[in-house]
Amino acid sequence: MSIITEFKEFAVKGNAVDLAVGVIVGAAFGKIVDSIVGDLIMPVVGRVLGKLDFSNLFFVLGDNPQNLATLAELKKAGIPVFAYGNFLTILVNFIILAFIIFMMVKQLNRLRKEEPAPAPEAPPPTPEDVLLLREIRDALRK
Repeated sequence: MSIITEFKEFAVKGNAVDLAVGVIVGAAFGKIVDSIVGDLIMPVVGRVLGKLDFSNLFFVLGDNPQNLATLAELKKAGIPVFAYGNFLTILVNFIILAFIIFMMVKQLNRLRKEEPAPAPEAPPPTPEDVLLLREIRDALRK
């Protein structure tokens, strides 16, 4: 079997196609969740906590002789910073995404619940010729 034929069989199999579709949909879904967290949830949380911008939360770890104030300026100047605000945003993003995936899997499992297997059928009755042969065998043993 040639490499091209093998690859064609692999690529057309249902599992490979399903995986590709899942990856593409998952990437798009990740962008939607990023937008929900970054554009909807975090601004509301920041507003509730006093007009706080999470993306600009950091500690300066090195010397800051120019008294730079924003994270972008500090990074551009090469000054080490502990930027925990971006981490908080990504953490909220992960929690929301994990919860949504959990709920989807839970619903899929509920829909896929298999009906109980039917009880095994009783074995068919033994044919008369077999019964007769058994009687003959038992009679010969006596």
